[in-house]
Amino acid sequence: MTTTLTKPGTPAAEPRRRRSRAARAGGQLYAGPIAYVILALFTLGSLFPLVWTAIAASRDNNRLAQTPPPFWFGSNLMHNLQVAWSDANLGKAFWNTTIVAGISAATIVLLSTIAGFAFAKLRFKGRGALMLIVIGTMMVPPQLSIIPLYMVVARLDWTDQLQAVILPSLVSAFGVFFMRQYLLQSLPDEIIEAARVDGASSWRVVWHVVFPAARPAMAVLGMLMFVQTWNDFLWPFLVLTQTGNPTVQVAIAGLGRGYTPDQSLIMAGALLGTLPLLLVFAVFGKQIVGGIMQGAVKG
Repeated sequence: MTTTLTKPGTPAAEPRRRRSRAARAGGQLYAGPIAYVILALFTLGSLFPLVWTAIAASRDNNRLAQTPPPFWFGSNLMHNLQVAWSDANLGKAFWNTTIVAGISAATIVLLSTIAGFAFAKLRFKGRGALMLIVIGTMMVPPQLSIIPLYMVVARLDWTDQLQAVILPSLVSAFGVFFMRQYLLQSLPDEIIEAARVDGASSWRVVWHVVFPAARPAMAVLGMLMFVQTWNDFLWPFLVLTQTGNPTVQVAIAGLGRGYTPDQSLIMAGALLGTLPLLLVFAVFGKQIVGGIMQGAVKG
């Protein structure tokens, strides 16, 4: 067996040497064919549930019950979407969910940023114990609070009203922890001290220093909270009705009722409920990822 060694000065060794220098210097790295295959498989696996939902929404209930199931689009998509939109009153449900998710996400981002700054940069007695309590609330299953929370809502006569869904979601322990961790790394103490020297109060420091520095994390947290509130089902299903003030998930739960549920209508409603989230990610996803990377580089 003959072993061929590539001399350092030969043309074949030059590209490898340049790639090695680029990797050590933090330059651009190039993916190989295996990386593209793995990424393609993960992409197909991630898109399959959405594609299957669209396929099922374009068929009728009889075809979905057959074996094997359909693997391509049918001709009933627009009809099923129109029926799902009218039967579930999705127009009002979209409006209600936008209000609930928008108010909840904005309030969580605002309060979490302020509380995260306090836990990250301010010195006060009991800071560590309070932070442990905040983290401890994340370990409590949300199902445990449903009964006492429902009793409070019933006493306030808020059943089937949007404030019954909005008020319990105005704060988030995860949001406080997320913003605290981000501000610990991305907000230098020297900037806060310089603002103090200039005579800025705590609220002015929050407005002019903390909010601009935390903008990438605030965008990510707002997106996560908006999606979480949009997809929330259990608590809205308990306090809202499908004919009064439903959210999207509550309205979709009323589709396909009967002895034999119409799966095609259910899938059509699920597809309509997913489209706004896809639109938000398509419009703002690149900016949010760019903001995360910018904050990481500055930190």
